[in-house]
Amino acid sequence: MAAQPFNRVLLLVLDSVGIGEMPDAAKYGDAGSDTLGHTLASREVNIPNMRQMGIANITRLAVDSVARPTGAYGKAALASRGKDTTTGHWEMSGLILEKAFPTYPGGFPPRVIEPFERRIGRRVLGNKAASGTEIIKELGEEHMRTGRPIVYTSADSVFQIAAHERVIPLTELYRWCEIAREMLTGEDEVGRVIARPFVGEPGSFRRTEARHDYAIEPSESTLLDLLKSRTLDVIAVGKIGSIFCHRGTTEELEAGNNDASMDQTVRALSSKSRGLIFTNLVDFDMLYGHRNDVEGYARALERFDARLPEIQRAMRDDDLLVITADHGCDPSDVSTDHTREYVPILVWGKRARAGVDLGVRSTAADIGQTIAENFGFKISAGTSFLRDIA
Repeated sequence: MAAQPFNRVLLLVLDSVGIGEMPDAAKYGDAGSDTLGHTLASREVNIPNMRQMGIANITRLAVDSVARPTGAYGKAALASRGKDTTTGHWEMSGLILEKAFPTYPGGFPPRVIEPFERRIGRRVLGNKAASGTEIIKELGEEHMRTGRPIVYTSADSVFQIAAHERVIPLTELYRWCEIAREMLTGEDEVGRVIARPFVGEPGSFRRTEARHDYAIEPSESTLLDLLKSRTLDVIAVGKIGSIFCHRGTTEELEAGNNDASMDQTVRALSSKSRGLIFTNLVDFDMLYGHRNDVEGYARALERFDARLPEIQRAMRDDDLLVITADHGCDPSDVSTDHTREYVPILVWGKRARAGVDLGVRSTAADIGQTIAENFGFKISAGTSFLRDIA
């Protein structure tokens, strides 16, 4: 194996595309969950490029496996407690959480809501766990009449504030989110505060791409920090920057949906960078998983697969592509929440070894450890599979 087999790694996260329940799924209320499996079983889903790389060689799926995969393939458990975006991304960068972020299935308690209302000078609407699209449908008209923000959560560790852009300017909504982020500490330190602006009229509200996430800083150095400290590039595409509280990145490319993120990734691949390109494709989770839209999820998989060759063509000979996920969000589930699932691992490169079965990894941190070893260092968790693919 060469001292540094790959000059650059593209880590591409298909947000919520889990690949079957983990052994502890029942403890999370997720027994039987299988985001990818159930979506592919819903109809004939055309994903020839991922299939050729080995997606159906990982586990039994409705699409056929191939005799000679062009990539390496496997799946990883999440060793951290929880099943949210922050937890999944942090784990693959080497930070395993022993304690899950707090959740509020019954809404936020008075110790949270009352000080927040005093700080922003108005009362809130909602304060319950809800689907984002449903709660603006339910309370959007009252919000427009009163100017009171809609505060809600989900099964994830989030404090979300929805407001109509014509009623509450974006700058004010963002300021409110900053206030919430500052206040939510200690036992109430949620993983993310999220601004959820929307537009339209009663009966036809829609959320916009001016969403903004306010995360918390990782509690220790991550793969991103360590790459940056070695003067390597860390290009964050989509919401990656906010997930890591804008720490450890050297460049952040904004993108509000999957196609924009793919465009920005191709752009990043055309640069003379050396290090990591880290992309999140948010639509699977935000638009389809949380809305129980199986057909939309299937179309999004087909759209990604159709664009995958663009990524491969843009890669240099010494680039490596790793495709994975951060958790599940089974669109066929009875709830609209994330699901506790394994995440797939597909690895491809023009100089990478093909057809390697990476097996079942005990933690998604194995991905980060592989990237770290490629650049000559170690992170705090995970076992590298670099020697299997280089």
